[in-house]
Amino acid sequence: MTPTSFRFLKALCVAAATLMVVGACGGGTNTGTSLAADQTLKFPILDDFGTLDPGIADAETDQEIQQNMFNGVVKFDNNLNVVPDLASKMPDVTSDNLNYTFTLRKDVTFSNGDKFTSKDVLYSWNRAAAMSGAYGTSYGTNLAPIVGFDKVSKSKAVGAALEKLLEAKDPTVTMSGLTAPDDYTVKAQLAFPAGWWLSAISLTGSTGQIVDVNAVKQDFDNWWTNPATAVGTGPYKMTSRVPKATVDFAAVPNWWGSPKPTVQKVHLDIINDASTAITKYEQGGYDLYGYGGYSNAPVADVLRIQSTASEKSQLLIHAKVRTTWLSFNMVSDSKRLAKGPFTMDGGQSAKDLRTAFALAIDKKKLATVVCSDVVCEAATGGLITKGLIGYLGDGADPLAAYDAAKAKSLLTGADPTGSKTKGLTYVYDPSNPLNKPTAEFMQSQWQDNLGVHVELQAVSHSAFIKSRLKGDYVLSRDGWQADYNHPQDWYDNLWGSALGCPDSSCTTGYHTQAYDDLLKKADQETGDQALADYKKLAQMLIDDVVYIPLFYSRGSFLIKPYVKGAGTNNFVDYPWVGIQILSH
Repeated sequence: MTPTSFRFLKALCVAAATLMVVGACGGGTNTGTSLAADQTLKFPILDDFGTLDPGIADAETDQEIQQNMFNGVVKFDNNLNVVPDLASKMPDVTSDNLNYTFTLRKDVTFSNGDKFTSKDVLYSWNRAAAMSGAYGTSYGTNLAPIVGFDKVSKSKAVGAALEKLLEAKDPTVTMSGLTAPDDYTVKAQLAFPAGWWLSAISLTGSTGQIVDVNAVKQDFDNWWTNPATAVGTGPYKMTSRVPKATVDFAAVPNWWGSPKPTVQKVHLDIINDASTAITKYEQGGYDLYGYGGYSNAPVADVLRIQSTASEKSQLLIHAKVRTTWLSFNMVSDSKRLAKGPFTMDGGQSAKDLRTAFALAIDKKKLATVVCSDVVCEAATGGLITKGLIGYLGDGADPLAAYDAAKAKSLLTGADPTGSKTKGLTYVYDPSNPLNKPTAEFMQSQWQDNLGVHVELQAVSHSAFIKSRLKGDYVLSRDGWQADYNHPQDWYDNLWGSALGCPDSSCTTGYHTQAYDDLLKKADQETGDQALADYKKLAQMLIDDVVYIPLFYSRGSFLIKPYVKGAGTNNFVDYPWVGIQILSH
């Protein structure tokens, strides 16, 4: 996954004003109120799991499944509010925001019957911190504020060797700031105030989720692949798995949580073709489509279903957590191969050129042409996706405006001879099918509205990421998929010289002392004060014209009318435990 990020509220049923939602919350009009005798939920996923190990998971397609098997100390509810999970209440936090005390529930067991206690939190968090270095996991930094993380994350131990160190509580893999005074209390001492930390460890199916040492130690790297050892505290357990074919889950008998599962079995088919999966859904073979992190339905299928009277009420289109934009190279230091006419040391002239290139693109038309107004919508409310904390509001981003006349005037003033904007190239990664038509649309808009021809260059994914982060491109496709619902995830990881952007290595190279100072302040704050400062950071990016906003991604789901309780928020599917199959 690309650098990590944050999410926010709005229940599905109250989000219709800002999201395109077709059909009722929970899958259309119910056909009855009685429960079906067979409480088996069936849906397809489009690829096999990468991993179901919370210690190294970093893909939404795995986390959507993991959230039903594992729990964290805290979690996001369906409205993306942070609430207690394995903790009995929200943590007690000292006034300096450096010490967190979690009081754990005393009634929790793992699916194999093992009792859950504070030792499981310490084992799971230390394990994830140690794996973040040697295993190269991206979510390990969710635990970064804890005292001792820096040392533990440098561990090179893997597999059985790491397991031995963990069981011995070796100081090389034990965060000194993480302690357990008793079986049901966990204390976390932070090295620095981090108002975003609870949101980070609330992310389902990843770092912060609790595993059972007795299961993991049987096969440190592959325990999750075997139904006998794929053990968690969640309401469902794996019962069978045929790699690249099928996976089955069952409700955990006498599960400790609430509500108790109504759906007793969940069956997944791994089908590599989305249209084939949708056809089987339409033929009655599946109850859902889009669950499991595969809500990127083909546009042609969505448009067909929208025009089919018997099916359109089963379609749900919901904003997700990815934003796509264009990044300029903003610096001309010696580390960057590409310089170009857009760098900040070019002063007002360069800023006018950046603004001209932004205003020359009709973003709403782009969403129609490229996405058929289905899989994306114009990004008009800032770079943080609609529905998340830090979204500026519809139409609030002036860089999302379309004004061809003003764009041409700014270009003429800043580059009267055309020499500065001659020979430009826009670079993109073709692995996402939206990237090529987006590039072609922008190329056409710049030609028509500015009279500037920009070459297009497609570069393979791995090479593109490496070169973009080194600053090799003057104009390039950029984007972010949020990891948790907090602005810190965006502003730390994408701009400035803080956590994710040492020196000037992150995409644009943009950082100023004012940005860095305000970001440090915001990251230590909580609540409204933090949000106000993060919005000031957004305004800095706007004022300096650091990007051209393009679109927010949407997901498409199909939900049978008899499936009650299914749905999605910006981040994840609603958990299986809240779903019921009605008589039909």
